[in-house]
Amino acid sequence: MPQTGSQWRLRQRIIGGLFRVADKEASMPFIPLQRLKVRASRLSPAHWLTAVMSLRAAISLTAVTSLRAAVSLKADAPLRPLLTSLSLGVVGGWLFQLTGMPLAWMLGPLVANLLGAMAGLRLGVPDRLRNLFLGVLGLTLGARVSPELVSHLSSWWLSALLLLAGVWASTLACAAWYRRCGFDATSAWFSSVPGALTAMVVIGERIGGDPQRIAVAQSLRVLLVIMILPPLYWVLEGASGTPGIGRDVAVSGLWLIAVLPILLPLARRLRIPNASLLAPLLLALVLSLCDVVRFSPPVWGTDVMQLVLGCAIGTRFKGLAPRVLVGVMGQSGVATLISLSVLGCFAELIHQLMGVPRDVAFLALAPGGIGEMALLAVALDLDPIFVAFHHLLRLIVLMLLLPVMARHFRHRHAREATL
Repeated sequence: MPQTGSQWRLRQRIIGGLFRVADKEASMPFIPLQRLKVRASRLSPAHWLTAVMSLRAAISLTAVTSLRAAVSLKADAPLRPLLTSLSLGVVGGWLFQLTGMPLAWMLGPLVANLLGAMAGLRLGVPDRLRNLFLGVLGLTLGARVSPELVSHLSSWWLSALLLLAGVWASTLACAAWYRRCGFDATSAWFSSVPGALTAMVVIGERIGGDPQRIAVAQSLRVLLVIMILPPLYWVLEGASGTPGIGRDVAVSGLWLIAVLPILLPLARRLRIPNASLLAPLLLALVLSLCDVVRFSPPVWGTDVMQLVLGCAIGTRFKGLAPRVLVGVMGQSGVATLISLSVLGCFAELIHQLMGVPRDVAFLALAPGGIGEMALLAVALDLDPIFVAFHHLLRLIVLMLLLPVMARHFRHRHAREATL
């Protein structure tokens, strides 16, 4: 069938975008092209096999989307941004996989989609698709809970208290920095709270904050933490980049994925916080503890999960001018480093007082999103249940404290208005 002019231009734009991103990533400052070739030559056959399997799975996902887009021109329009995003993600993920870096199939798609968004490409990952793969991550985490781990929960009270103290201290420090950058008090505070991104933007706007500043600052916090921690672990500890799930465990319980389209809407209706992750986690936890079934995805399934979630993070910045993004990234970069430093001190206290390994304690307190940090813990095999528990506790406490924060700033605005 002959192509129309618009279809031909879209095809050329996608292909051109793929090669532009590939060229930029191949010359990234922290992974020079020459170093990439050297590392590729040293990779074991197992690494190459993993890269090929992951690439085949990612291409298969993109091919299915392409086939659906080709069936009907009417259905094609909303799928084009997704197809472009996944295509960029495949290129980025494969390049990062060759370096042996942890979470290559999340970081690569994230960077590729970020560059694509800055280049003005039409990108997008539907919330339903993102939530589905967050549900798969929840099933993976819940299946790792054992009766022995449950018995240790009562011994984590001290780390829980130190986590909450660290969150409070880091929020104060980051809010002071944002105030120096010209943020009003409300925007500075809600830009600094490490968690519940959507809720912070909505509540901050309702009480007089700048929603765009809050949204960009919160999104960049998640982005920068994800981009800093895996390379840092890779450099300091020589991680092999091999995920800690699905390698030596038989595949099982895949039928649980079919339950997610029913479970997720029900969980949202029940107003479970972070329902896409928590509801599947609880389901898999109960089934695992009752010895009914233990969810264990294949290797390529884990990589596809990283691909979709990485693309979803990178596409958050579509429509934002590169000059604005670079300017705000400097402010958010300093705030993220402040937060990591403050929380790192509290992580060291957890290590000294409880004997928890430093890398596990630091990841449990890191100011990233619960889904991304849990996936990083799984990929690095750093006690993912301990990490997920503390991030979930932080999220729940912040959601409970949101009305108190909102009331405080409303009273503050009222007092300022009367002066």
